[in-house]
Amino acid sequence: MAGRDVPALRLSGISKSYGKVRALSNLSFEVAEGRFFVLFGPSSVGKTTALRTIAGLVATDAGQLEIHGRDMTTAPIAGRGVSMVFQSFALYPHLTVYENFAYPLREEKVGREEIDKRVKETAAMLKLSHRLERKPNTLSGGEQQRVALGRSLIRRPRILLLDEPLTNLDAKLRHDMRAELKRLHRQFGMTIIYATPDELEALSMGEEIAVMREGAVVQRGTPDELYERPIDTYVAGKIGSPHMNIVKATLAADLSGLDTPLGTFSPARRYASATAGEGALLGIRPHDLRPAARGEAGVVTRIPLLEPLGDVTVVSVQAGGETLRMVLPEQSATGLKPGDEMPVTFDLNKIHIFRAANGQAMT
Repeated sequence: MAGRDVPALRLSGISKSYGKVRALSNLSFEVAEGRFFVLFGPSSVGKTTALRTIAGLVATDAGQLEIHGRDMTTAPIAGRGVSMVFQSFALYPHLTVYENFAYPLREEKVGREEIDKRVKETAAMLKLSHRLERKPNTLSGGEQQRVALGRSLIRRPRILLLDEPLTNLDAKLRHDMRAELKRLHRQFGMTIIYATPDELEALSMGEEIAVMREGAVVQRGTPDELYERPIDTYVAGKIGSPHMNIVKATLAADLSGLDTPLGTFSPARRYASATAGEGALLGIRPHDLRPAARGEAGVVTRIPLLEPLGDVTVVSVQAGGETLRMVLPEQSATGLKPGDEMPVTFDLNKIHIFRAANGQAMT
C-alpha cells in the first residue's frame, strides 16, 4: 500500500505528438492526494491531451505516469481508478437519467440492488431525483452537466478528471456549478484534476494551479503565489484581472534605478541577476495603482476611459505614451470623467521587474 507521502498522481517527462504537432512536451507535475488541482491555459496548450493521457485514452510517446505510486503509463483504462467528465457531456441520449447513471456500474458487473442504491444516492446528492425518468435532451444545460458528473462520481473514482466542464453553460449556471463542484470536493475528498482556459474558474476553484504553455507547465503554485510571484510575463498576463500593466524600462548604470516613460524608480526588490543598461519590463498590477494623495509625489496622467463594473471601476490612465489600467472602488471613481488629469502612484514593494529579452522575472 502506498505511503501517505506518495502523491495521487505524478507525470514525469510526458511527451506526445500528432504528426508534426507537439501536444505535450516533457510535461511533469504531481498532485497530492485529495487536492483540487487545475490545469490552466488558453486553447491548444495541451490540457485535454494531458487529461486523456491520465485517463488512459492517449498513449504517450515518452515519459512515465504514476497513479498512487504505481506505474500506469501503459495500464488499461479500467484499472486506473480514474473517471473523466468531458466538455461535451457525452451522455447517452436514448437512455434515461437513471440508466445513464447505472450504465457504468452494469459494465462493472455491480449487483442490481447496489446499482439502485448508488443511483438514488447520486441523484439525491446532485438534486436530480425528480429527473431520473427523463432523457438528456429534455434537461437544461446545468442538469445535463450534473448527469455527466454523476455518471463519473457513481463509480467512486479516486481521481476525477474534468475537461472544461462548464464551458457550455451560461454565466449563472457556471457560477452555481463552481460552487457545487467545490462542495462535492469537500464532501468526497477525492483528487480532482480540472482543466480550464477560464481564469476565474482557475483562481476560484483551484487549491493549486499549473499554468501551461506549449504542452508543458510554466509555473505551478497556489492562486496567491502565482498572483504575487509570477515567474515571467506569460504567467503575469494570465493571472489577475485586469491583467498586469507592463511598461518598457532600462536598468540604470548603477542598477539602483529603473528608467521608464513614467519616470525613474528605485525598486525595493533585489535583482536575482542584472546588467547595467539592460532592457527590462516594469509590471504593475491594476489594483496596486492608486490616485496620489494631496501633496504626494505621483505620475501626472490623463484619463481616456472609465469602465464602471458595479462595485469597482476600471480607470485607464495615460502618461509618457503608456496606457495603464487602475481598479478603484466605485465611490473613489465618482466624479471622474474622460479628459481629467490625475496624479497616480504605486507601492515600489509591489512592482514586478522582468527581463525584456525573454520575459523572465529579474527579482
